[in-house]
Order: sequence, then C-alpha cells, then structure tokens
Amino acid sequence: MKTLLSVFSCCLLLALTSCGSDSQTATSVATPPVAADKKPPTARSRTILFFGNSLTAGLGVEPEEAFPALVGQKIDSAGLGYTVVNAGLSGETTAGGRSRVGWVLRQPVDVFVLELGGNDGLRGLPLTDTRRNLQAIIDTVRRISPQTQIVLAGMQIPPNLGADYATQFKQTYIDLARENKLVLIPFLLEGVGGVAKLNQPDGIHPTPAGHRLIARTVWDILQPLLKQPVATKAL
Repeated sequence: MKTLLSVFSCCLLLALTSCGSDSQTATSVATPPVAADKKPPTARSRTILFFGNSLTAGLGVEPEEAFPALVGQKIDSAGLGYTVVNAGLSGETTAGGRSRVGWVLRQPVDVFVLELGGNDGLRGLPLTDTRRNLQAIIDTVRRISPQTQIVLAGMQIPPNLGADYATQFKQTYIDLARENKLVLIPFLLEGVGGVAKLNQPDGIHPTPAGHRLIARTVWDILQPLLKQPVATKAL
C-alpha cells in the first residue's frame, strides 16, 4: 500500500489499459469471433486527506516524520487499504482553507481530516469568523463529496488573549462537531502542547517525538472509523 504526501494534494493515477485484437486466418467455414473476457473495473484506493496548517504540513521536520505520514504507516501496517494525502499548508488560517478546499477536493476523498483554526487563535481573530469559515469548509466537503467522512481536529490555545477567548475557542470545535455530527479529535496536541521537550524552539511546532504522540492520538480516533465499511451510492 502506498502512502502519498503532498503539500497541497496528490492526484490519483488512472490505470490505462489497452485491448489487442488477434487477426484470424480465413477458412472455408467462418469461425465466430470469441467475445473478450470482461474484467471488472479495478477498485480505486480509498483516500484519507489531512487538510490543515503547519502542524499537518510538518514544519521543521522531515515529511516522513510528520503525523500524517506516521498515521499512514499505521494504516499500512493494519492493512486497511487507504492512501494518505497531506494537504497541510504552513501559515494557513480558516479563511485560507475555505478558499482552497474546493481545489483539494478535485480528487475523490473518503475521509477528510480538518485541522485548522490554530493560527486564527494565535492571531486573536474573531471567533465568529473562525466558526463561520470552518462551517463553510464542512459544507463544501459535504456538497462536493457527500459520502466523505469528516473528522474534526479540536484545538486549544494558551490564555494569552484572555480566559474567555481560550474557553470559547475550545468550545467552537465541540459545538461544530455536535451540530454537524462529525467525528471529533478532542485535542490534537494532547500531551504535546506546552511540553517544551516535545516542541521545537518556537514552542509551537512539534518535534519528531511530538509528532509521534500526535499520530497516536489521531490513530486512536481514526482506527475504528477506517475499519467501517465504505458507504456506496445506490445505483
């Protein structure tokens, strides 16, 4: 099973098959042509797309050390048959994500992990805007790809901008998950946020060890979900 990583998105390759025809030698009795065997179409690989900011992109670590790649390794080990796409973009806000989500959905996606909002919180952007943008992203995914399962990665911020802001910021993810019936990762940086040895000198971006812990947190939520049968459209 292949695990693909891309800063924006990875296009799935289409297999092209060609059919050959055998010429037949003329005889006194015509031989009826033999119908070619019809092979069933090859099922496409299921895709899980991580849509986020520098945490998803793995700023400051090697691509294979970022948590989406580590989750991909766990998926491969479990034989679950998913291709991982890393659509993380450093510095991304919810407004930026809202503007590009349609582009990354040009490829089929089975599971969409939404990890955005941390930069909004660190910049003290209005929570109403953050909530509106996240809801718009959710709505876009459901409009373009109704069968896609959405997983929302919850985020928390330090109380630098006031305890009320930090509390409401955290609650935004809980409310969105409940109202939209989403699978919620309560806190993406559980056990990592604020722990100096698990973060780079900026105190924001995880080290490889930090990403390993994040991968475990994400995997605990994703594993049961990925084992469920994939929904199919009625013919």
